[in-house]
Amino acid sequence: MSEFQAFPKITRFHREWIITEKIDGTNAQVRFVELDGYQSADPKCVAQSNGLAMFVGSRTRWITPQDDNAGFARWCLEHFEELSAMGPGSHFGEWYGCGIQRNYGLSEKRLALFNVARWSESRPACCDVVPVIRVSDGEHLSDDIRNALNVLRATGSYMVQGFMRPEGVVIRHTPSGVLMKATLDGDGHKGANR
Repeated sequence: MSEFQAFPKITRFHREWIITEKIDGTNAQVRFVELDGYQSADPKCVAQSNGLAMFVGSRTRWITPQDDNAGFARWCLEHFEELSAMGPGSHFGEWYGCGIQRNYGLSEKRLALFNVARWSESRPACCDVVPVIRVSDGEHLSDDIRNALNVLRATGSYMVQGFMRPEGVVIRHTPSGVLMKATLDGDGHKGANR
């Protein structure tokens, strides 16, 4: 007999949706792994101290200061002590600023963390958090998204005040973790599955 496979529970649509500004940079990940008294021999380990090993990634691969993505691994190495306070696990964000995508008129690069629920109050001083534009219960989600885009179009970026070419929004359904995006530049299609 074949093993039983249960049908997954369906998440209710009318729950919290968080609409944040979509930052136009490059995807970034910092992962801390507990070493339990051992030293990491993994060549992708960027730094280790106080029982934690740090790994740094782009959207598609692990990076190091020698095989970097827009200087992000080097920046993480320089900020290891501050970043390690985030603790074990993967921490995702957008690496943005000077020399990356829209640049935002900045002379430096910055990391904006995605997890607004976890990092809005307390975060490493070297990090930003993507700005929450609106929270919706889903009842009028399309209107809420349209209104958030209109505010960005009219007033510019929340992330970098005065920058008038923001990219758009990311919409996260809190119970399911589903992410979607809507952009101001026509929400065009770069590929069949994006």
